Amino acid sequence: MAEILVVVSKVKKMVKEAGFRTGADYIASLSGKIEETVKASIEKAKLAGDKKTLGSEDI
Repeated sequence: MAEILVVVSKVKKMVKEAGFRTGADYIASLSGKIEETVKASIEKAKLAGDKKTLGSEDI
C-alpha cells in the first residue's frame, strides 16, 4: 500500500458532517489523486525553468 498523503481523521470528519460515510477504499483513492496532482505540478514547474517553489498556478 502506498503512503497516505491526507489527514484521514479530517477527511472522515468532513464526510461525516455531510451525512455520509467513507468506503474502505476512499482514503487510498483520494491519496492517489493527491499524489497525481503533486507529481503533475512538479512537472509543470520543471517546464517553467528555474522555478523551485510550487504555487497554486501549478495545479
